Amino acid sequence: MFKETNISSLSFNPFDKIGKEWCLISATSQGKTNTMTASWDALGHLWNKDIAIIFIRPQRYTKEFIDASDTFSISFFEGHHTELSYLGTKSGRDENKIENVHFDVIDLKGTPTFKQAKEVFVCRKLYVDSLKKDSFLFKEIYDKNYPNDDLHIVYIGEIEKVYINE
Repeated sequence: MFKETNISSLSFNPFDKIGKEWCLISATSQGKTNTMTASWDALGHLWNKDIAIIFIRPQRYTKEFIDASDTFSISFFEGHHTELSYLGTKSGRDENKIENVHFDVIDLKGTPTFKQAKEVFVCRKLYVDSLKKDSFLFKEIYDKNYPNDDLHIVYIGEIEKVYINE
């Protein structure tokens, strides 16, 4: 059961939660939900708001859902690494990958998450832009991460609600 909480009550390390344990970014469009695994996100404070910054490559199916929705969720898990790995390597265009990992989609006031999640941020989109090749100060970062020139789209979202699963 999800309970709304104050963001300041959380006590996790975002570097571990995002970079090592991963998370799911999810949105719903026209009654359908899609999700993707992410390990390149950022949390912080900007424009006098608690924010999350997510990065999505243009070819990802989830991008269409994020673009079509005003909100998205970032869901954190304990365990479930096998499922998150699967969700990060399969496309919702080709299969019902959420059903294939036996995750249960639930709605948190219009934004999707999963019954199996431990913490959830519901974010309202505030800003969207693309990374730009000419803005990389170190060519080796660009060369290593973008051999196909598929630069990430950057979304900044205000963290409007935080839920914990009790």
